Amino acid sequence: MRGILLLGALLLAASGVRAQTGDLVATDALRVCADPSNLPFSNERGEGFENRIAGLIGEALGLPVEYVFFPQVQGFVRNTLRAGRCDLVMGTAAGDELLQNTNPYYHTTYVLVSRRGAEVPDRLDDPRMRVLRLGAIARTPPVDLLLRHGLIANTRFFPLAVDTRLEAPGADLVRLVAEGGLDAALVWGPIAGWQAKANGLPIELRALPTEPGIMRMDFRITMGLRGQEPEWRRRVNAAIRQKQPEIDAILREYGVPLLDGGGRLQTR
Repeated sequence: MRGILLLGALLLAASGVRAQTGDLVATDALRVCADPSNLPFSNERGEGFENRIAGLIGEALGLPVEYVFFPQVQGFVRNTLRAGRCDLVMGTAAGDELLQNTNPYYHTTYVLVSRRGAEVPDRLDDPRMRVLRLGAIARTPPVDLLLRHGLIANTRFFPLAVDTRLEAPGADLVRLVAEGGLDAALVWGPIAGWQAKANGLPIELRALPTEPGIMRMDFRITMGLRGQEPEWRRRVNAAIRQKQPEIDAILREYGVPLLDGGGRLQTR
């Protein structure tokens, strides 16, 4: 009887180890957690650049891609990845403490969007910025820059937490600049770049600087995994390395502003 109990304990312990090292990862498909309506990143029709990059990762792993769609709002990770319903979150910032990160697969930034040819200063500390009509998304890193340079009073703020099926505040800001309703806006680069390219908008983008003592403006973007899955992380990292040239091509196709090793916007 004692031997049976010991064997049972050992089997239970072994099962616990497997649970911590990747037994939640599906073996028959690449299960991707994604927002169903959040272009240019993802949607249910597979039109986003993260949809297409996920397809490349699935190809490298030899797995078909399946999606678990959930709005990317508070509780997204808890209700998808951590619930074991899917195994990979696309487009997470390096250092996100809710997730284990893969190696980065692109480096991008918040940008200053202005209408092409408009007289908008290059620097936010230029006194002329205080008379311009600016726009930004509330509670995003550029708000720190606006505070530092005394630009809150002449900035129109759009909400951060929205139902992406109904609202797209980043896209709205970019369109307002293109149409002349705002002089400039501080927007997440992938949103601004895609709007410009997809709609042929007469705008230009400048990378916002990361200044000492405030939130950084540029981010290395990774894929998110559950913790305690080192083998799964190794496999996904290998897939990213294999597909990096194709990933870069997709990002450029969608107009995503990419930073080079020196933190400057790439010209091609």
